[in-house]
Amino acid sequence: MKRTLCALSVVSLLLAACAGTRPAPVEDRTTAGTPPSSAATPPAVTGTPAAPAARSGFHIVSKGETLYGIALEYGQDWRDLVAWNKLDNPNLIRIGQELRVSPPEGTVETRPVLGAGAVESRPLDAPAAPAQQPAQAAPPDAANSAQLKREPRGGVEAYSEAALARLKGAPVVAAPATPTPPAPAPAATAAPAPTVPAAGAPDATRSEEGLDWSWPAQGRIIGRFGEGSNKGVDVGGKTGDPVLAAAGGRVVYAGEAMRGYGKLVIIKHDNTYLSAYAHNSKILVQERDSVKRGQKIAELGDTDTEAGKPRLHFEIRRQGKPVDPLKYLPPR
Repeated sequence: MKRTLCALSVVSLLLAACAGTRPAPVEDRTTAGTPPSSAATPPAVTGTPAAPAARSGFHIVSKGETLYGIALEYGQDWRDLVAWNKLDNPNLIRIGQELRVSPPEGTVETRPVLGAGAVESRPLDAPAAPAQQPAQAAPPDAANSAQLKREPRGGVEAYSEAALARLKGAPVVAAPATPTPPAPAPAATAAPAPTVPAAGAPDATRSEEGLDWSWPAQGRIIGRFGEGSNKGVDVGGKTGDPVLAAAGGRVVYAGEAMRGYGKLVIIKHDNTYLSAYAHNSKILVQERDSVKRGQKIAELGDTDTEAGKPRLHFEIRRQGKPVDPLKYLPPR
């Protein structure tokens, strides 16, 4: 009985103690206007920043590009790109590298003369040098002129019988007049020799810029501009057929380092136009050679062609952009 009463007393004391305890107060330490840490919004995850756009006159190198191809795209000589960008090795350019593709201000540029092989070098913005005037003779010095031998005021008269008689006071007898012989008839002017066109060069068509264009090969057209990804025209033929310069200018590339073109020749005609001749079997010119319209520069072939058939791939580029060659070449 006593044990039961003791147990009930202990239980009562425990219940009273539990009823008297209160939970500890929770203090909110967050500042006004700031959400609690549990409700904080995670920062937004942004994607990879886009590559910066190239500045005017510059190009950003992409995967698979070469310096030669970039020069062709912008209508420049690859050597100029090497000089403008101070490149030690033209075969080593990096993806994402920014390259200058237009001449800096004040750069001396080589300008081919239309229809000829000569070139002229001068600053881009400088006017052409005026023609040199012949030097005028300086007037004689006054001190030296006093020492010159002076003639009589009447001048010097040539010796004759009449002059001698006049000096002696004798009457002057007029000498019989000598008949003047008739002037010979002018010789007939020879007709100018006809201009002989360059060997193998067909008739030419002159562009608005004054550049004469002629066909680079005599085969039939087997591919036209704009068909698929064709940036020029394809002319069929046999291996070894002559490939002619379509206009006069200077060779700025001769080699096979550009994928998809095989053995390639590029001619710069002026500051606006380039022409390209691809898939040759043999190249007959070297870089920096001056060529005339109709001059043989290569032999037709099938190097690096998809179909493996001999053909000439011919392009005309205006300020680096491909244009339809059939709008410049004479009609057949």
